[in-house]
Amino acid sequence: MSVLIRGGRIVTAADDYVADLYIEDETISLIGESLDLAADRVIDAAGKYVLPGCVDPHTHLDMPFGGTVTIDDVEAGQTSAAFGGTTCHVDFVIQPPGQTFAAALEEWRSKATGKQVIDMGYHMAVTDLENGGTLEELATLPEQGVTSYKLFMAYKGALMVDDETLFKTMEVAAKTGALVMVHAENGDVIDVLVRQALAAGNTEPLYHALTRPPEAEGEATNRAIQLAHLAGAPLYVVHVTCKEAVEPIAQARDKGWDVWGETCTQYFFNSLDDIAKPNFEGAKYVYSPPVRDKSNWDVLWNAVRTDVLSVISTDHCAFLFDGQKTLGKDDFSKIPNGGPGLENRLQMIHQFGVREGRISLNRMVELLATNPARLFGLYPRKGTIAVGSDADIVVFDPEKQVTLSAKTHHSKSDYNLYEGTTVTGSPEVVLLRGHVLVENDALVVSPGIGQFVRRARFGEESLQRLQPA
Repeated sequence: MSVLIRGGRIVTAADDYVADLYIEDETISLIGESLDLAADRVIDAAGKYVLPGCVDPHTHLDMPFGGTVTIDDVEAGQTSAAFGGTTCHVDFVIQPPGQTFAAALEEWRSKATGKQVIDMGYHMAVTDLENGGTLEELATLPEQGVTSYKLFMAYKGALMVDDETLFKTMEVAAKTGALVMVHAENGDVIDVLVRQALAAGNTEPLYHALTRPPEAEGEATNRAIQLAHLAGAPLYVVHVTCKEAVEPIAQARDKGWDVWGETCTQYFFNSLDDIAKPNFEGAKYVYSPPVRDKSNWDVLWNAVRTDVLSVISTDHCAFLFDGQKTLGKDDFSKIPNGGPGLENRLQMIHQFGVREGRISLNRMVELLATNPARLFGLYPRKGTIAVGSDADIVVFDPEKQVTLSAKTHHSKSDYNLYEGTTVTGSPEVVLLRGHVLVENDALVVSPGIGQFVRRARFGEESLQRLQPA
């Protein structure tokens, strides 16, 4: 099907201009002024922004964790993404203990079969190199389009790996063209602090944050950076929350080291005040790393403005408050870690980043689309508007007012981290490879339209067409 998008303000990471956009065979085929072309569908974008579909490189759909499973499966999570202007994401395969990487990848892909609303790829989370996957098997994943390895430096006794596993994986990544991702918190220190808090009878949600202090994040971030540099591997530090972690990333980048960092939407808006709410309400804000003191908000805005941090993701990891978060009613360490947010990233960053003058419109596109596509082997198929790129497009109404609420979002979670926040600016029409996904506040496609993305190795760029796999 051919689509002509007329008269929109096309905004990429580098450009900002008014033009028409012609789409055929799922790609952008022509960009120009007053295009005189017949099309199966014409979309009037006058007065609207025309943005590349956003890319979220950090999500957890249908993931077992903490004795339960995240409430959003692939269909629910990706529907939320589509309504929020995200047309591609990269989810985490969590290697179960004793399982090979191939078996883990097959298990995760089977969860998505027939449910995909948008395009997706996978990272591999390495948890067991002794009884499950091997370094040799890990080295084959980039050939299959899985070009990033995730390691947890926290969650002792569950997902956490030791420094030997971390370093060996980094060495494999350096040889195979993969990007190493780390959850950087000192899990040993946290384990001690958690046990001390519980022994003292401190069981409230607030102690989730107090037992995961910013120093534990800063130390682990610096350790990961030094080990990655020693191994010659590129490093991506996920969900950075505080100045203690921002500072070592800034130092490494000043030295020209291959280090990048992301933060997440919630870390600009949620704080210790939220997790301290009475009557267990604070459990809604239990995720890791935890909420921080509000003084870190300006630190993070400055970091994304100056490219010390290069990506804003969501770490969407949604649970029900009633029935899942309440598993930790009497013990904060049993509260499932994670929160929803996949749908509201673009709205929140546009409102409080662009409209309030903290970042430019171009920088917003760079943080939410272009940089994640570049770092994770999707660019320029994804993350930009250019001839030959996939026609993943968001027609964004900069004046549309929306009040964010669990009553209207599309996640299955029964709460919203930004409940009651009114934003000006929201997606009006969302297209995936030229197919209209969302229009008139409704999903207008059936699940199954999304595809698995075979990503390029780190640093490579390709315009190869996506093929179903």
